[in-house]
Amino acid sequence: MEVLAPGELECEVMTLSEYSQRYQNGAKVTKHDLLDLMEEGQIEMAQMYTSTLGRKHNRDMWSLDMPFLFRDHEHAARVLEGPIGKHMMDNIQGNIQGLAFTYSGGYRMVPGSFVANKIEDFAGQAIRVNKSPIASETFLAIGANPVPIELEEIVGAMDSGSITGGESTYPRFYGLEQNKVCNVINDSQHSLFLTSIIINKQFWNSMGDSLREKVQDTALDCARFERKESIEDIDIVKSRCQQDNILVNPLAKSEQIRFAQATQHLYPKFEDMFSAGLLQKIQQS
Repeated sequence: MEVLAPGELECEVMTLSEYSQRYQNGAKVTKHDLLDLMEEGQIEMAQMYTSTLGRKHNRDMWSLDMPFLFRDHEHAARVLEGPIGKHMMDNIQGNIQGLAFTYSGGYRMVPGSFVANKIEDFAGQAIRVNKSPIASETFLAIGANPVPIELEEIVGAMDSGSITGGESTYPRFYGLEQNKVCNVINDSQHSLFLTSIIINKQFWNSMGDSLREKVQDTALDCARFERKESIEDIDIVKSRCQQDNILVNPLAKSEQIRFAQATQHLYPKFEDMFSAGLLQKIQQS
């Protein structure tokens, strides 16, 4: 922003814990609190999981959790940066405007304490999933027992024995210390884990057209850079796993096909949850 709009905006970039210390007297601030703070205008801009936005801000965001929805990263970029993605961003409920889609690591994998060479190996496993019904139904379809808890709770749940694995992504594996409790990564690539750059709508509307355009362009540039970096992080994490004797176990393409076939019924089951024809439009993009 300093290049495109020097002196027009003053930005203070913080983690949730830093914001807590500076502005909330050390009180814990979760990502759900973050949305409330954005609604109130106490925070102007943030990054948020699309699955979290899907709960009450825009149900269409949950469509992005559908299993095997995106053929590759290029397909995802066409959807997220095109009219479909813009419609989602412009229709977030409340005092929030969406700007751009980012990754939370790209394709999901399942770190845990078991090895899955075929989809039957997931049967009976207690798997952490996000709190969308899409995520739960995806694993129910292959016989697993979905446990809807937050991504940040995987370590505690593994320690307590309440789960044997959980949906995550490579960049989150070491960042959230999942490596301390998981000795296997089952690389299923069954869906994309997406985040988004969002801004307080009142603050957004207070800008002039020129500044809004610059902020939008900057958000898109940042999103593209973040998505690229997330993909590049995968090989870095895999190399570190090899050094740490953590098994990276790719699910064979033939098993991914079987996984996709086992979850195909979710498309007609959930299509009425979303805007008319949304899933078909994404698949055909």
